[in-house]
Amino acid sequence: MTQPTYWTSVPSPVGPLLLTAAPTGELTSLSVPGQKGGREVRDEWRHDPGPFRAAREQLAAYFAGDLQEFRLAWRTEGTPFREKVWAALDDIPYGATVTYGEIARRIGAPRAAVRAVGGAIGANPLLVVRPCHRVIGADGTLTGYAGGLDRKVRLLTHEGVLTHEGVLTPKGGRGPRGADGRGGAVASASGR
Repeated sequence: MTQPTYWTSVPSPVGPLLLTAAPTGELTSLSVPGQKGGREVRDEWRHDPGPFRAAREQLAAYFAGDLQEFRLAWRTEGTPFREKVWAALDDIPYGATVTYGEIARRIGAPRAAVRAVGGAIGANPLLVVRPCHRVIGADGTLTGYAGGLDRKVRLLTHEGVLTHEGVLTPKGGRGPRGADGRGGAVASASGR
């Protein structure tokens, strides 16, 4: 017999968030409507907001500007490569950006693996919580986001990385060369 999946919906400034959890209470996904590869409610799932109290509170605090790092129990299922990439997302601080190439470097993957890193980031099942929105192109462009580029812009603007005109701020570290001299955008304590 399969274990039930619990779900709830949480309102947010980027639209309703669909949260799912395992019977043990760990968050298993956070999706938005229209998300590429996002989850949709199934008949056999159980609607129960109970397992999501901490997630609901932390998401509200994040969107209110009072929380910069999520402390939630979660469980994801992916290939070892994807799990390694998703874990690297956890190290990108609030208000910072890194490139796909930097994520590849951080996990010990060759530069040629940048596309595979992008695919793994695009399959991240925990939008917002595991901050894939903080990953940008090598030239500073806001490339791909499974939740839609408009949401990526809103999240990065919320975190102070972008101005309301969509320009990377000095905090977002945009310039011809990064703070470490290797090129690309940097922000906060995050190197590129």
